[in-house]
Amino acid sequence: MPGLGSADWPPAPIRTERLALRESEARDRTAFIELFASSEVHAHLGGPRSRAELERVVPLVPGRRPGLFVVELDGAVIGTVTLDRRAPERPGHVRPDAGEAELGFLLLPQAWGHGYAAEACAAVLDWCAEALPDEPVVLCTRTANDPAMRLALRLGFTEVARFEEYGAEQWFGVRR
Repeated sequence: MPGLGSADWPPAPIRTERLALRESEARDRTAFIELFASSEVHAHLGGPRSRAELERVVPLVPGRRPGLFVVELDGAVIGTVTLDRRAPERPGHVRPDAGEAELGFLLLPQAWGHGYAAEACAAVLDWCAEALPDEPVVLCTRTANDPAMRLALRLGFTEVARFEEYGAEQWFGVRR
């Protein structure tokens, strides 16, 4: 997988008790626009983007790249989970060469509060542990984002640092 070492991409779809995680397809475009236009989803991510702008810029097959998993519930897209390399110029690293795998997730508001984020992220972390053994995974979130903080701890991330970025205090953790 480019950017994430020697992992093969795309993997076979990952199935959990309730969810399917897979590579992006053209039919996902509407859900991607909904995710990026949602003021609730982007409350801690710098705010939503306008639907008009998103209609212009979101490609026909959105998010088709190594490390991005579309999360489906009963055939409907409810969000995404990503694994990307953390940029070396950003604060927060656990390796001297930087570039750790960084977990990210976005779920539509109607999917909140049902444990789907934990289920999807745990499945991606399990895939990563198998595909990239011994790879530390990091997660960064605003300290004001209580649900994301609770999820990070539930997934086994431990705090490494706190710092100011994007005009807010950030929590930075690692899962080994």
